[in-house]
Amino acid sequence: MKAIITVIGRDQVGIMYGVSGVLQRLGVNIEDVTQTIMQEYFTMLMLVRIDEQKASFKQVSEELQALGEEKGLSIRIQKEEIFDTMHKI
Repeated sequence: MKAIITVIGRDQVGIMYGVSGVLQRLGVNIEDVTQTIMQEYFTMLMLVRIDEQKASFKQVSEELQALGEEKGLSIRIQKEEIFDTMHKI
């Protein structure tokens, strides 16, 4: 299953490392990524593929949410089909 992850927060060392580390540990493949710094804010958008044999969407979501709380970041994940539907309206 494909999903879209967004990360927004004050720029700090280790954001990409933290997010990609969670994904690697759960067997999630990063298929595309874009990131930028807007003044003092870090923003990132990722397209990932979740192998549900290794981790469920819920597990990935919960672990990213925990990382966001720890680092003071807004981290959201949406299934690709939901993201696509929302943006067609």
